[in-house]
Order: sequence, then structure tokens, then C-alpha cells
Amino acid sequence: MTSIPKTPSRYRSRSDAKTPLTPSIISAFNSISISPHKRSHPADLSNPFITKSRQASPVKRATGGGVIVSDSFHRQAGGGVIRKGGIETRLDVVSRDYLPPTSQPRPELKRSRSTPATRERTQSTGDNRDRFITTRETDDVAATLELMSLNPKTVSPGHTARLAAATGVPLNRRVLAYHEAPPASSSDSTLSQQRELARPLYGRPGELPSSTSSTTNKSRRIPTQPERVLDAPGMVDDFYLNLVSWSIQNVVAVALAESTYVWRADTGIVSHLSEAPEGTYVSSVDFSNDGAYLGIGLGTGEVELWDVEAGQKLRTMGGHQGQIAVLSWNAHILSSGCGDGSIWHHDVRVPRHKVMELLGHTGEVCGLKWRADGELLASGGNDNVVNIWDGRVGNVTEGARGQAKWTKRNHTAAVKAIAWCPWQSSLLASGGGTNDATVHVWNSGTGARLHSLKTPSQVTSIIWSPHKKEILTTHGYPTNAIMVHAYPSLERIAEIRDAHDSRVLYTAVGPAGDVVCTGAGDENLKFWRIWEGVGAKKKKEGKERSSSTRSGILSIR
Repeated sequence: MTSIPKTPSRYRSRSDAKTPLTPSIISAFNSISISPHKRSHPADLSNPFITKSRQASPVKRATGGGVIVSDSFHRQAGGGVIRKGGIETRLDVVSRDYLPPTSQPRPELKRSRSTPATRERTQSTGDNRDRFITTRETDDVAATLELMSLNPKTVSPGHTARLAAATGVPLNRRVLAYHEAPPASSSDSTLSQQRELARPLYGRPGELPSSTSSTTNKSRRIPTQPERVLDAPGMVDDFYLNLVSWSIQNVVAVALAESTYVWRADTGIVSHLSEAPEGTYVSSVDFSNDGAYLGIGLGTGEVELWDVEAGQKLRTMGGHQGQIAVLSWNAHILSSGCGDGSIWHHDVRVPRHKVMELLGHTGEVCGLKWRADGELLASGGNDNVVNIWDGRVGNVTEGARGQAKWTKRNHTAAVKAIAWCPWQSSLLASGGGTNDATVHVWNSGTGARLHSLKTPSQVTSIIWSPHKKEILTTHGYPTNAIMVHAYPSLERIAEIRDAHDSRVLYTAVGPAGDVVCTGAGDENLKFWRIWEGVGAKKKKEGKERSSSTRSGILSIR
């Protein structure tokens, strides 16, 4: 008999203990039948584990064999102990098995044609549950989680528990729920105020009404028709010139080509004051602070000084090399802006009138305005620059030059519109031409830009209201408008579009601060009552004076 080779040591089990085959185990194995295969294979002579003399099993059973299950086997299995042939086996018996809930017939749901058929609703008709946001009570959710053993208080911390602790959201509470609506933004006064301050920075000119009419705020009404219209033939249509001035004595001076006229608003009398020398024209006019004298700038660079009451020329001050586009008074100092970019201070009391020269512009100076206290002078030029100068002249020698205190280059077009605020001396407003069309408000003490307002067209002039926190601006093409804005919000209060048939180039405000005079290339002077006067008596007298001329047009010439 051929001996069976031993298994190599590397494949052998670690335990060398052998279990002897007892008669009871042999008899148990004999009671188990194994189904034979349909095909028999001859002994593999090359396999050392199969002997040649091994016989096939003589016991053959029918197909589908296995362990014979008898009634005693069922009884033993129910108790958890099975005894067979001396072998005792203990089993863990499941006494309670899962019982599926009794199926109830689902109510037939009537689906409309608009409801998709791919996903049917499983809720009953009276249930308000949503497919995404549960509406169950908190107790139901907590009970369900308790049955699922997901209560974070009783389990060891896992990923879900750590996530819930990090987010601060309990597991037994809904994440999405309906709450009371937040308060309206209008209740926050600070936020509303900040919005009003920031609104002009993002304003779009295209949002203005397209109709050629006037628009006013509901809380504010201004007349949309002028109180008076004066015919001014020969008025030059030039953006850089300044041809209208209104004195404290209620006298209006207007330059028409080479002639200068004065119109007395109290009496309505028009008188011819001066005539420019041959070959030149009047380029600017401005009254002194007391209204007694009128400065007249000429296209050849001379500055004339006239006594308005007497109608006499007092002197002529020359020296400039270009036209005098703008004049501004401060006591006995008359400042002139020239086409070559220079600004001169003329002391009208002394023969050597030039006391200082300011050099800070590379283009023509077309905007010039002294502050009321005489400490600062603001200038704007065709070089898109705004300069703020120290106005203290002092005892200086002839030919002295001054340096600008602040220089601002935020505008992108010529700066003609310059105005100081009468009720807050540190505020200065400036407006740019066609390519800029923007109003900037500056703090002359710090040099900071406080506010900006984008307008629909070039800014030709700016006037601060003496009695209200408002700014008036006049404009050129395409609107030819007069606009009133609140300060500091810069919200548009009123607008009179097409106030003239041409660009509104020249403006002046009356001594009472209520009426504004505008001039344009359409050769008309118009008087608009924009604000209310100081006293009721003055308002009544103004209405009585204007009633006789409101419907007619008076001629200056």
C-alpha cells in the first residue's frame, strides 16, 4: 500500500493537536449523504493526495439530498439544542421576527394633466407634508431618532455628532422652518441715510425722464415758467465767458457783444453803461461786494473799473496777454483769470495795481470765486484742474507769486462752475464740462472730496441756496436744464428741462436769494423764482412787481 505523502511544513496548520475520530462522529458522518456528480472523473495519478485504490462511496441517495429533518429535529431546534448521534449543538434562537405592517389599500389619487406621472405623491389628501421640508412635530422626529439609536447624548461621538456639535444644530430639530419675517430696511434710519448718501455715486443719466418738461419732487413745487423774460440781442454763446452779474443793490449787469448794460430790477430801467474799444469785446463782468463798482474784462486782456451810479470809467488795468474770461471781487482786490492760465490780483486803490500773480493752470482760467471771508480763492480752468489758493495777500512786492493750497484733478473736462457754500464756509462745489458732467463737493480745510453727482450734460454754473441746504446747477446740451438738488444727499428735487432754446451758460442770484437769472445763446435773460425769500413782506412785494411784466418780454437794448 502506497503511503500518503505528508503535507510540507510551510502549509501545515500551526496546531499539531489531532482530534481522534470517535465512533459517534463516524456514525454521524455516515448519516449524511452527499449528492453524487453526474460525471465521474478517473483518479488523477499525478496528484499525490489521491490513492489509486480508493473506492467510490457505496452509499448513494436520490438527488436533492441533505440533512434529514424529522419531527424530533424540529422540537429540538425550537428549544435551541440539537442532539444527533451523541453530538450536542446549541443555537441562538430568534424568538421575535420582523413582521411587516399589514398593507392597506392606497386611496386613489386623481392626478391633473399638469402633474408629472413619474413621481406620484404618497401622502394622503389631508396631509400637509412637503416633499422636501418636513412638517412633523419635534416629538415625532425625536422619537424616530431614538428608535434609530441616533441620539447624540447616548452614543459615542461620531462624524454626525461632531458635525452637529460644530454647526450647533441638534439632530432632533428641524433645520428648515418658517419664522417671522425680518423687519423692513426702512426702519433702520442709519442704513437709509447711508443709502441716500451713496445713491448719487451710482446714478445713471439715462434714467432721467425723456420728455421735454419739468419734474419736481412731491414735497416741493417750483414754478416751471420764468417770472420775467428780457430780450438780450447779441449775447455771445461761449462756454468760457461770464457775462451776467447781479449786485447787492438789485442791479443786473449783462454784456452783449461789445456793449455793457445795467438793468435795475426795482424800477425796470435799462441803461447803457460802457462800450468796448474797437476791435475787442466784453468777455466778463462782476460787481464789487457793495455793488458800487463794476469790473469789466475785455478780450484783449484789459480790465476796466466803472462807477455804476455815476456811469463813469475810473481806470483801465492792463498787463494780461489773453482774454479775461472771469472776474471776482474781494474788498478792494479784483482778481482776474486770463486765457494764458494766470490769475492776477489787482489792488484798485493804487497805481501799481498788480499785487500778486497765481500760476497753477496750464489752460484758460474760466472759473474764479472768492470765499465770503476772503481767506480762500477757488479757480477752475480748461486744463480740468481745480485750485484752492490762500487769499491772504498781505504786504507783498510787485511780481510776487503764490502757490495753490489744494490742487484737484478729478474732473475730466473744463471746470467753469465754481461756488462756495454761504452757510458752511468749508464747502466748495465744482462742475465739469461735456466730457465730465460731474459735480464734486470739496472740503477746503482737508482737501477731501465729500460728494459727487453725475449729471446728464455739461455743468455750466453752480449756485448754493442762501437759506436752504440745496444746490442749483445749470446745464448745456442736450438738456439745457435747471436742476435743484438737496444737500448732502444730492437727491434731485426739481428739474426744468429746456429752460432755454440754447445752452444755459450764465447765471446770477438776486440779493434776496430767491430769484435766479439765467442767460443763454438764444439771446434771452430769464428770471426764475426757485426759493422763497426771507420775509413774507419781501415775497409779497416781489409778486406785485413781477405781476406787471410776467406776461410780457422786455428788451434791454
